[in-house]
Amino acid sequence: MKGPLVLCALLLICLLFQAHCNESDMEGRPGTATQPPPQYHTSRAENDYEKYSKRSRGSTCVRCCDPPEGFAAYPMYQPLPQINITILKGEKGDRGDRGLQGKLGKAGSVGRKGQMGLKGEKGSMGAPGERYKSNYAAFSVGRRKPLHSNDYYQTLIFDTEYVNLYSHFNMFMGKFYCYVPGVYFFSLNVHTWNQKETYLHIMHNGAEAAILYAQASDRSIMQSQSLMLELQDQDEIWVRLFKGERDNAVFSDEYDTYVTFSGYLVKPSSEP
Repeated sequence: MKGPLVLCALLLICLLFQAHCNESDMEGRPGTATQPPPQYHTSRAENDYEKYSKRSRGSTCVRCCDPPEGFAAYPMYQPLPQINITILKGEKGDRGDRGLQGKLGKAGSVGRKGQMGLKGEKGSMGAPGERYKSNYAAFSVGRRKPLHSNDYYQTLIFDTEYVNLYSHFNMFMGKFYCYVPGVYFFSLNVHTWNQKETYLHIMHNGAEAAILYAQASDRSIMQSQSLMLELQDQDEIWVRLFKGERDNAVFSDEYDTYVTFSGYLVKPSSEP
């Protein structure tokens, strides 16, 4: 019994010694991994090795960490160096001189019309303005006394005043003086005398503007003349008797007015 037991012990010692030698040999080889490979690499290496190699697993020592032949090595990630710009930035420099003005560009096209804005608030009431100045001029005069003229020229004087605004008609001179330039309307009415000639002129300054004439007749009649004149400042309007071949006369009496002369401003020159 002792002989077989001793033989078995020697065989066990030889196997343990061979296993120890193999482990020492693998640790002494250069490039041998000192740490166990990751599980992913280990499983992949084993699968690749079983797929592409026909050799038995115990014939040759395989490095499970290295990729199999025919496959490229896995790329290694290398981070790029970064530079802190704030460290290299210098102090702010002085402001430079202003450059020359450039050329004007071409005018752009006209833009679209914008939308109408909202209505603004009502403003405050302004100060009262000046009162509108109205210009007036008017007169109406009459004569109640008859007149016989033996002179060639005689001014017709009126003794009755109906309207005389601002006294523009001078009753003593028998003339209307223009103080408001503009367009005026004038009207003259007279009553003729039987068998006598009636010959009168409406005078504008020293010129005849219109004539009122009636021949001698057995009947007395009313005669009238009217016209419009544009007058300037200080112009004069009056009535003059003119003697022709016969005596010149106008009829009237102290109870009724048979001779009238009127005028008024139609439009002042100051208005547009």
